[in-house]
Amino acid sequence: MAIIAIDLMSNCVTSAALSKSGKVLFRETASLENLEGSNVSLLFQNQIKKIFDLFEHKPLEIKSIGIAVPGIFYSKTGNVWAPNIPGWNNYPLRKELNYLFVEKKILVKIASKRTCDILGEKWLGIAKKSRNAIFLSIGRGIGAGVLIDGRILHGFNDGVGAVGWLAINRQFKEIYRVRGCFENLASAKGLLNTTKEYILKNKNIKGYFKKLDIYSITTNDIFQAYKENDPIAKKVLKESIELWGIATANLISLFNPELIIFGGSLFGPALQILEDIKLEASKWAQPLFMNEVKFVASKLGANAGLFGAGHFAIKKF
Repeated sequence: MAIIAIDLMSNCVTSAALSKSGKVLFRETASLENLEGSNVSLLFQNQIKKIFDLFEHKPLEIKSIGIAVPGIFYSKTGNVWAPNIPGWNNYPLRKELNYLFVEKKILVKIASKRTCDILGEKWLGIAKKSRNAIFLSIGRGIGAGVLIDGRILHGFNDGVGAVGWLAINRQFKEIYRVRGCFENLASAKGLLNTTKEYILKNKNIKGYFKKLDIYSITTNDIFQAYKENDPIAKKVLKESIELWGIATANLISLFNPELIIFGGSLFGPALQILEDIKLEASKWAQPLFMNEVKFVASKLGANAGLFGAGHFAIKKF
């Protein structure tokens, strides 16, 4: 038997055919550039069709499809709230896909990307032997997949892990209603905005950023500047370390996990400061829990959600 896994992100979608043991049999990534609404769904439907065509005359029969979606998948309605994809504020994905696959007796299962991230690490990654772990994904957005006592937490309306809305700044700003306080300050976009703000305030700028166009700066530039002891990069990442440490401490005190797994596009380059984040968290977290928890990097990296979607397709959680 083979599994189809789909990892939908805000800027691209990856489809794969996996064996039951997680071996990648086929893989393809396509950009979502300029796509919205049903055209996004149509893109990965075409990817799915391509996989079925490839496996039509092979002995590995496909019986299930797992899909990781950004934002929230509402299990009661089958709809998806993915605000970073135009036209996906309440998109009826399950209804659409069931219409295509039920008659073929293909099981379609959908879950939030943060759920799939932690499931991927549980299946094939660093959390294989853990029953209590949190996958903290920090990139364009911020979210957490939460595994407690061997079970994935979902919540009343499937929203567990929306940690981008953690309130870590006492001074409220209206933008926090849209993006969340933590995400606004400490996501990739938050780092870029803070860096640009400090550059614009510094009329006599020196160091790494002096040679760059302010509007072309990337997060990789920030981390490279940090390596070169650029004062602005050091200030930005000092603040980010504090924010990531405080947020992580809150998760540790709430859930008492064995592992905090750091993933997403910033981790990556931010793994160089993982020990600094742990040190900051140790100031704030419940001390007994802090002594027991391990801070680790995702073993699967950008593939965690894809493998998690595949695992979700064939297991009950």
